[in-house]
Amino acid sequence: MSKKKPSKGPSVADVRRKVDTLDRELVKLLNERTRLAEQLYRTRVTSGEPLQNGYEDQETLTKLLEQSKGPLPERAVRSLFHELMSTARSLVKTTRAAYLGPKYSYSHLAAIEHFGQGAELIPVATIKAVFEELARSQVAYGIVPIENSTDGRIIDTLDMFARMPSRICGEVQLRIHHNLLGKCGRGEVQEVYSKPQAISQCRDWLAKHMSHARIVEMTSTAAAAQLAADKPYAAAIASLPAGESYGLNVIDANIEDNKTNITRFAVIGGAETKRTGKDKTAIMFELHHKPGSLADAMGVFKRNRLNMTWIESFPMVNVKNEYIFFVEFEGHQSESKVKKAVTQLGSRTVKLEVLGSYPRAEAVE
Repeated sequence: MSKKKPSKGPSVADVRRKVDTLDRELVKLLNERTRLAEQLYRTRVTSGEPLQNGYEDQETLTKLLEQSKGPLPERAVRSLFHELMSTARSLVKTTRAAYLGPKYSYSHLAAIEHFGQGAELIPVATIKAVFEELARSQVAYGIVPIENSTDGRIIDTLDMFARMPSRICGEVQLRIHHNLLGKCGRGEVQEVYSKPQAISQCRDWLAKHMSHARIVEMTSTAAAAQLAADKPYAAAIASLPAGESYGLNVIDANIEDNKTNITRFAVIGGAETKRTGKDKTAIMFELHHKPGSLADAMGVFKRNRLNMTWIESFPMVNVKNEYIFFVEFEGHQSESKVKKAVTQLGSRTVKLEVLGSYPRAEAVE
C-alpha cells in the first residue's frame, strides 16, 4: 500500500503576493483614516475644544484591544494607533511638550505614550525646567513624574507645584522595568550608573548580584546608558529603548525589586478637560497652624462622599513647621459635590489651589 504524500502548503511566492495585496489595502485604509481623523481634530479645534482628548484616545484603544485577537501583542496595537492619532493631530497643529530628558529617559517614554511621536517633544535638564518652559509659553504641555509605587512621591515635582502651580490635564501610568545594560558580562562590571530613584528601586538586586561594583548616581537613566556606552566595564540601569539607542546589550532584564513598579506622570498645561465620568481632581492647600485644622479639612471629603486616591504633605519653603498638602480624589471639578467640597475647603484653609481634573489612566507597559 503506497503512502500518501503530505499536502503541500502555500509557496513563499503565494504568501508574498497575499502580503503585498494586504499592504496596498492597509496603506489605502490608513490614509483614509488619517484624513477623517484630521477632519475630526480640525472641527474640534474650530469649536474651541482641545486638540487632544486623552480620555477619548484611551477609550478608543481599550475597544481596539478588546477586538484584537492576536498575534499582534497589546503593546504593538497601542503603539500603532498612538502614532496614527499623533500623526493626524500633527497635520492640524504641532503639539510641543517638554519632558525631563534626555531621549529615552522614562519621562520621554511617558511623553511618547501620551502624545505620540508626531508631537514635538522637547528634552530639558530638570523638572524645574519643564515648569519654566510651560510658564514662558515655550511649550503647550509638560510631563513630569509625580509618584512611584516603590519610592512614593517625587519631591522635585511637588516642590515645583508649590512654587509654580500649573494645571494638570492628564496622567500617564507607566510600568517601569529596569535593565542592567552594558557591553561586558555581569562579572566584568566594575561600575553601575543610574538615576538615584532607579538605583533605589533595584537596591536588593544590586546587593545580591552587584556587590563587587561601585554604584554611581547620574541625573537620568538615559544619561547613564550614554556613559556606559563609552566607558569600559561600566553598566547602566535604564530602559530597553535607551539600551538600543546607545548600542548596549541586556546583561540582565527586569531587575526592579518590585515587579509591579509603576511611575505616575502628570501632564501639565493645556486646556481644562471635560467630565468623562472616570475622572480625578488634584488640589493643593495650606492649612492654618492650629489643632484640628487637618482633621477639619479631611472631614470635608467624608461629608461630600469623595474618595481620596492620594494625599501628600510637603514642607513650605522658608517657613518652619508649615506644610502644603496635595490631595487627589475621584470626581471632576464641574460636579456639584466637588464644587461644594472646594468651597468648604476654601473656608478652612489659608490658601487653596485646584490643580485640575483629568481622566484616570490605566497602567501601560
